[in-house]
Amino acid sequence: MTTPLAQKIIDLIHQTGPISVADYFALCLADPEFGYYRTREPFGRAGDFVTAPEVSQLFGEMIGVFLVHAWSTQASPADVRLIEIGPGRGTLMADAIRVIERLAPELFDRMTVHMVETSERLQNVQRQTLVRHKDRIRWHTTFEDTPPGFTLLVANELFDAIPFRQFVKTESGFRERSVRVNSLGMLDFGIGPAGIDEALLPDHAGSAPLNTVFEVAPARSAVMLSIADRLVRHGGTALAIDYGHLVTGFGDTLQAIYHHEYDPPLARPGKADLTSHVDFEALARAASSVGGHVHRPISQGEFLVGLGLLERAGKLGAGRDQLAQAAIHDAVNRLAGEGKGLMGALFKVLAVSGRRVPLAPFDSEN
Repeated sequence: MTTPLAQKIIDLIHQTGPISVADYFALCLADPEFGYYRTREPFGRAGDFVTAPEVSQLFGEMIGVFLVHAWSTQASPADVRLIEIGPGRGTLMADAIRVIERLAPELFDRMTVHMVETSERLQNVQRQTLVRHKDRIRWHTTFEDTPPGFTLLVANELFDAIPFRQFVKTESGFRERSVRVNSLGMLDFGIGPAGIDEALLPDHAGSAPLNTVFEVAPARSAVMLSIADRLVRHGGTALAIDYGHLVTGFGDTLQAIYHHEYDPPLARPGKADLTSHVDFEALARAASSVGGHVHRPISQGEFLVGLGLLERAGKLGAGRDQLAQAAIHDAVNRLAGEGKGLMGALFKVLAVSGRRVPLAPFDSEN
């Protein structure tokens, strides 16, 4: 299947030569004419994937609980910027605000809400979801456009959508993976001449077998640097939730999702969502490099259960019929359980604060 974006990329490669995986990734998601996030409705059962906020209101509610805790632990400042980067349909923010209003009326009354969203189409969806709070919400296309001040920030499934580079071990060392056009006129993977700074490789890189893939994401680290720098200068806490690994390692994690199924990454440019696993150790290093306090990264299951997911689910199901209670149970299992198709272990949670402060359910000893 040749998509309009595939043809555009093929024409580009014919003109300029093979492109990096990072450039291919960026074009697939953000091309202004045919990019996935510009043209598709990715979220929900009718889209290509279901994010945690769409599974159950419980997810956003637990985020709200954490934000109130982070605010109160840091002396309950009066002037607060509540920011979400990549807010999807606005579901998480709506659920979080509802909890903040109930648990911390003072925070609710004084905070301003800032949504960082590049898609005008999704901004309109978010405006509908958050219409009740329209007078306190502002939209921005970049994080840098949000106003300074004490910040509570949420980034759920943000970093996996930021481009990354792949390098493949060859006889002459690690070389950058590229996307080229093969003899059949189709997109294909190749190996380019560019190498990698060996300081970026894990210690055991020398013993890795040929064709081993290593991924590095300087653009993701740059976003975390910007966030952590804001927190160090103005105070606050940021929460990053994504699927990935806690320790830097090897492996090809580039994947495409089309109608809730895995798809070859080069098969449907612009029609399928592209993602990869997030290296949380690299994000933590970036935050620490500018003085941010990195709390011990934990799994999504540990995070949600530690904040009271099970207790809240019990209250939500009290007095409901068996069908409703079964739905709540299934949502809890999907959000916090371990195993195929469950998010509890696959997704990780990283919290960064502007200063050393104990935050549950993270390890305050680090």
